[in-house]
Amino acid sequence: MDIETIETELMLADIESLDNQIKKLEKKVHGQDKNAAKLLSDATSIKANLEKSIPARDQEIDSLPFNLLTSKPVIYVCNVEESAASKGNKYSDVVREKFGAKAPVLVISSKIEMEIAQIVDIDERKMFLDELGLNQSGLDQVIHTGYDTLGLQTFYTVGPKEAHAWTITKGMTAPQAAGKIHSDFERGFIRAEIISPSDYIEYGGEVAVKEAGKMRLVGKDYIMQEGDICHFLFNV
Repeated sequence: MDIETIETELMLADIESLDNQIKKLEKKVHGQDKNAAKLLSDATSIKANLEKSIPARDQEIDSLPFNLLTSKPVIYVCNVEESAASKGNKYSDVVREKFGAKAPVLVISSKIEMEIAQIVDIDERKMFLDELGLNQSGLDQVIHTGYDTLGLQTFYTVGPKEAHAWTITKGMTAPQAAGKIHSDFERGFIRAEIISPSDYIEYGGEVAVKEAGKMRLVGKDYIMQEGDICHFLFNV
C-alpha cells in the first residue's frame, strides 16, 4: 500500500536525522552537558523504535525536540470516483479499517471538487452538494479536519470596512487571542465583547445582536470558542 511505503520512507528519513543528532549529542555528553545526556537517551530509544517500524507519533517518549517527520499528526485523504464521494469505496474502506483508529480518514472526489470550484453562487453550490448527498465540499472537510487535528480554531473581528478571521490554539483566553491581533491588545486587555456566529447571522449584524441583549462581556479568564466574533477593549 502506498501509505505504508510513504510511512517507511519518512521513518528512514527520521532515522538518518537522529543518527546525525545522536553524534552531536554524544559530543556534548563527553563535554559534561547534563541536558544532552537525557536527550541522547531519548533519541536512542526513539531510533530503536523507528527501526521496529513504530513512528515517533506512536511512541511514549517526547520526540518534539528532534523535529521528526513521523512525529507530525496525520490525515488520510482518499480520492474516489464521483459515485463514491458520499460513502467511499472498497479502497477507502481498507484505509479506514487499517488507519482510522489512529488518524482521521477523509473521502473526497477531486472531480467533484473541480466542479464545485467553478460554482460561484453559494445556494447553487449547496444544491449541487445536496444532490450528491454531501454535507460539505472535500476542501472544507480537509480544512476543518486539519484545524481540529492541529488543535486550532478561528475567531473573527468585524468592522465597517472589513471582516477578518484569526487562527488561534484551542484553549486560549480572550487576552491571548487579542494578542494575535496586536501585542498591545493583550498587554492592556480590559474586557471583550463577544457575539456568537449563530446570533450574528440570526439577528443580522452587531447592532441588532446588542439590541437583543445577546452580546456578552467577558474578562481575562474567558476561554475562546470556535467562531466567536470579538471586539477587544484595551488600554496601554
